[in-house]
Amino acid sequence: MIPIPVRRPARVAAHAVPSVNKGQGRTVHTLTRPSTAVRPAAAFPRPARDNQILTTRVGLRLPAGLSFEEWKQAGPKLFRIADSSAWCLGDWLIHGQERYGDRYRIATQEAGLDYQTLRNYAWIARKFDITRRRERLSFQHHAEVASLPIEQQDLWLDRAEQFGWSRNQLRRNLRGRDEQDWQTMADATYIPRMRVPQGNLERWREAARNSSSGFSRWVVEALDQAAGKVLDGGALNGGESVGGGDGGADAAE
Repeated sequence: MIPIPVRRPARVAAHAVPSVNKGQGRTVHTLTRPSTAVRPAAAFPRPARDNQILTTRVGLRLPAGLSFEEWKQAGPKLFRIADSSAWCLGDWLIHGQERYGDRYRIATQEAGLDYQTLRNYAWIARKFDITRRRERLSFQHHAEVASLPIEQQDLWLDRAEQFGWSRNQLRRNLRGRDEQDWQTMADATYIPRMRVPQGNLERWREAARNSSSGFSRWVVEALDQAAGKVLDGGALNGGESVGGGDGGADAAE
């Protein structure tokens, strides 16, 4: 269990970090001075104080005598623990990938960690050096802009900090930017409607959502990248096409 310290008026809250004293053949756990370290509680801790919140693997232990102010203080602390864990797990996986070869995958499996979730965390962590991460913004704020160029990342994170945007507000403003860009393109034209398999269309829409782009913008960017690869002498899946067939859907929207 991990204690979440809360403050009471005129009192200094302490982390319940156990120390160990041995005597008369048994181990006695006592509370030490306040510490900023977050450590698991001992296997047999002394009973929690009447204002102490303890985290467990499956939830919180909230004391019955907890005041409203103490309960309110715990919320931001719990959020910071959860939010920082995404950064920490991402950095942890990156270190394993860079230092230990294929052994890192074995370690994640033995630890029972979901590799795809870790990969998502690591992808975002790679996009932001630790010096560029904003303490006042959540991991999800950073995820919203991770696919943008560095200058655009910083620009939108600056705006989110300045105006106090939530993650959803940042996402809406990013989408609004996409729509405004398209509306101001004087030379814009329409591409022909085409039939594509429904599964492909859903996959593209999901990719557009994950990249914080509008669907139309994402499609054009993907086509530009594909065109550049072909024009530079590359190939796309052996020249296979994506359209046609029964059960298709209209891709142009």
